[in-house]
Amino acid sequence: MYKNKITRAIFLSAGLSLALSGCGDKPDEKKATEASTSKSTELADVQELVRGNGAEVASLDPHKTEGVPESHVLRDLMEGLVIQDAEGNTIPGVAESWSTDDNKTFTFKIRKDAKWSNGDPVTAHDFEYSFKRAVDPKTASPYAWYIEYTKMKNAKDIVEGKKGIDSLGVKATDDRTLVLETDVVVPHFVKMLAHTTMYPVHKATVEKYGDSWTKPEHFVGNGAYKLTDWVVNEKIVVERNSNYWDDKDTIITKVTFLPIENQNAEMNRFLSGEIHMTDELPNEQFRRLMKEHPDEVAISPYLCTYYYGFNNERPPFNDARVRKALSYAIDRDIITNAILGQGQKPAYALTHSGITGFNPILPEYANMDHDARIAKAKELLSQAGFGEDKPLDFSLLYNTDDNHKKIAVAIQSMWKKSLGKFVDVELENQEWKTYLESSKQGDFDVRRAGWCADYNEASTFLAIAVSDNGSNDQKYNSAVYDKAMNDAVNVAKTEQERNKYYEIAETQLANDMPIAPIYQYVKSRLVSSHVGGYPDKNPQDNVYSKDLYLTK
Repeated sequence: MYKNKITRAIFLSAGLSLALSGCGDKPDEKKATEASTSKSTELADVQELVRGNGAEVASLDPHKTEGVPESHVLRDLMEGLVIQDAEGNTIPGVAESWSTDDNKTFTFKIRKDAKWSNGDPVTAHDFEYSFKRAVDPKTASPYAWYIEYTKMKNAKDIVEGKKGIDSLGVKATDDRTLVLETDVVVPHFVKMLAHTTMYPVHKATVEKYGDSWTKPEHFVGNGAYKLTDWVVNEKIVVERNSNYWDDKDTIITKVTFLPIENQNAEMNRFLSGEIHMTDELPNEQFRRLMKEHPDEVAISPYLCTYYYGFNNERPPFNDARVRKALSYAIDRDIITNAILGQGQKPAYALTHSGITGFNPILPEYANMDHDARIAKAKELLSQAGFGEDKPLDFSLLYNTDDNHKKIAVAIQSMWKKSLGKFVDVELENQEWKTYLESSKQGDFDVRRAGWCADYNEASTFLAIAVSDNGSNDQKYNSAVYDKAMNDAVNVAKTEQERNKYYEIAETQLANDMPIAPIYQYVKSRLVSSHVGGYPDKNPQDNVYSKDLYLTK
C-alpha cells in the first residue's frame, strides 16, 4: 500500500475535514485502525503546493528533455509503467503487474482504469507508439540513447538509422498487454522504466498539434495532474487530474513550479512563506539555516556526481596531460568541507559510491597529497607545452546558478593559486537552455556538469562516456572503454563479472581524464514543516506531488 493512501485514510478515519473535491470515499476497517495514533494531524484547508524548480524548463515533451528541472514537472503530468515509492523502490504505475521468465521478455498488464487527462483510456498501444517515437531518429530525442541502454531489442540499430522503428522490441498484443523484449539479459530492466523518457504521449494530440502539443490548451497527459498554465520564466501550474486512476488518493490539488535560479532569492521567498519547497539552498547559508530552521532543512541521499567536462576534441583539451593537470589541481576536500559542508563526498570516479553492488577503485592521484598533485600537474602542463611564458588560456562554462558560480570561482582560484602563471581561466555563465545547446554543440573548453542516476546500477553513470552516447558532450572516444562497457552487457553473466568490466571502464576514465569528477551530491533543500509525505530517503530525489499533503 502506498504511503499517500495510508496517510489520507488516517485523516478520513479520524473524522477530520478534507476541503478537496472528489475525496469523500469511505475508509475501510483496516485504515480506520491506523488512525488512532494520528488524530492530532489536520490537513490544511487549501492543498496548493508551491515549489522552486531551479530553472525554466527546456521542454515538457518527455521525449525531448534531458534535465532535472523538466523531470520534476513531468513526474506530475505523466506516468510510466512503473514509478517509485518514498524509498526509491520500484512500484506499479500504469502497469498493475509485470512478469518475466528470463529477464529478456517482459509482459506488462495495463490498469483497466488508466486514463488520459481528456478521458481516453491509456492502452498498451500508447506505450508501443511512444517507445517507438522516442527511439525514432526523426524525433531527435537527446535521450534516445537511454532506450538503447535498456537493451530493448534493435534499439541501437534504430538509433543509428540501420533499422526501422517497427523492429523495436515492443508490442501491444491487446489494449492491456504490453510485451517488451531485450537483446540480452537485463536484470534491472524494469527499474529503468521509471525514467521520464519511458513516459507515454497521447498519439492523437501529438500528431494534431506537432511541437505545440505541450501548450496548456493542447496538453494531454496521464499523470496525477494536468497542465493548466505555463508562463515562460515565471511559472508552470498543474492541477489535479480527475481522470487519473488513483485520483481518489491524491491530496494536493494544485502545484506551482517557479523557475528561480538564484538560491538566495528562493530561500527568502521560502522564509517569507511564499514557497513550500525550494529546489536547493544557498551553500553559504547552510549552517545558519541548520541552526535557525533545523526542522525545515531536508538532506537526502542523492545518486549524482558533479564534474567538470573537457572538450576532448578541442585543442589543447584533446591532450590527456592537460586534462589531468587541471583535475589534479582541484582540491576536492575544500569543495566538500568548506564550500558545501552538507555531507557531500569528494569524487574521484564517475560512478557514485552509493550505487548498489559497485564501489569503484580509487585512482592513484586520489591517494596523493596536495603538494604532490600540484607538482605532477605542473609537470604535465610543461610536457604539453605550457608554462609561465605560455599559459593555458581557456574558459569555464557553467549554467546560471549561484551555487555553481561559487564552485567555479573557488576552482578558478585553486588553479590560479596552485598553478600560477601556467593557467589563465575565464568564467562564463549561460542560462539553462543556452547552456544545454552549447554543451550539445561542443561550444565550450571546460564545462560544469552533473549526472544523476536514472536507475540504481553502475551503468547509469558509465554509459554517458561511451563514444556514441547522446549525452557524451565531452566527445570522449576510447576503444578500451567502449569494449569494457559492451562486455559488461554482452559477456558478463553475473553482477560480479559486470563489476569487473565497470572497474576497467573507471580505470580507463582515470587514465584518460575526459572529465574531472569533483564531488558526490547529497540533496539539500528547504521543505516546510507543513509538507507531509516528503520522500527524504529516495536516493534519486523523485518527488511525486500526488504523495504529498499540506497540514495546518
